[in-house]
Amino acid sequence: MVRDEVPGPDVDEFADPTAVAAALARPDGARRTLLAVQHPHRTPAAIAAGLDLPAALPAARSTLSMLLRNAYRPVTDVVAPYQVDGPDGTALGVLCVVDPVAVAHGQVRQSEQVYPEVVAERAGVLAGLGHATSAAMLVPVSPDTLTAEVRAAVGDAAPAVSTVDSAGRRHRLWLLEGGTDLLAAAAAEPLLVADGNHRVAAATAAGLGGMLALVTSGPALRVGAFHRVLTGTGRSAEEFAAAWRRVGLDVREGPAEPTTVPGTVVVRCPHRTLVVRLPERVGTPRPVIDHDVVEELLLRTALGIDPAGPAVRPLPAGREPGPDVDAVLQLAPVPLADVLAVHARGRTMPRKSTYFTPKPRSGLLIADLR
Repeated sequence: MVRDEVPGPDVDEFADPTAVAAALARPDGARRTLLAVQHPHRTPAAIAAGLDLPAALPAARSTLSMLLRNAYRPVTDVVAPYQVDGPDGTALGVLCVVDPVAVAHGQVRQSEQVYPEVVAERAGVLAGLGHATSAAMLVPVSPDTLTAEVRAAVGDAAPAVSTVDSAGRRHRLWLLEGGTDLLAAAAAEPLLVADGNHRVAAATAAGLGGMLALVTSGPALRVGAFHRVLTGTGRSAEEFAAAWRRVGLDVREGPAEPTTVPGTVVVRCPHRTLVVRLPERVGTPRPVIDHDVVEELLLRTALGIDPAGPAVRPLPAGREPGPDVDAVLQLAPVPLADVLAVHARGRTMPRKSTYFTPKPRSGLLIADLR
């Protein structure tokens, strides 16, 4: 468990490899930080030496050992109630190690498809370090009973760790001896992977026998939007509109505000904004997820673009897409009821369809999986 603050830049700010490399290039970024441990091949030293991930892992293991000695204290045989409160919701639950066998047996089930290359990279880091430094978020699919049990277990006790991240969220972590009843409550119902589908897949692939997860029912989880950014297509707004009209879509000029209503996509181009109305999908199993329609109809069919290829990348709502962007396809948040309905039918949504918040903070508790 961290003694004070997580060493280095706030890890949870970064997902895009370019942003990670830029943060590691800052004076406080590359040395003795958790971010450098999680992305050892993106440090300035590794890039300068041309090191790939396997070649950069020895330095990451050395840095992690130093951090564990100086910035962390060992804890064993404890249950860790955890709460995060912020402008994007409240989550109260149990931070624990979950057996990946639960994934194989269907007790924990992924909600979204994954990028194989991301899973391979994260599995390589996890196997190379032997430690989990960040947690997935798992949500029971049944009505919320876990929140009350965690509150009762914590009572008025002072947290072992209390910290505020760069976005203003307060994270509190308690340590309880025993706590088997709380663990039983967390494992009582099937769990949906709300955040961390790639972490869960990587934990299974790494073969270490455990993964770090926050099991939570909220009480105030939010599902934000995940957009799609198109780059390097060489197409203008006029060419996008023409291609989409050729497949029968209703395309109009429109305002630049993001949509909050499923069934409509706002397409922001450098000099124009388009509004695309998605068609009814007759014969398609319900609920219909907008990301499915966008990837298959707008991208693959109309534009001939592989949704998992380099021309397309996901963008959480509220983040800037960066320079040299052809278009940002803004989609409405997927309603939580639709997420649960897709899960109940044994289906998975496209990669990066939902942005659950608030998320557990990386690095407060590190799990030794060796």
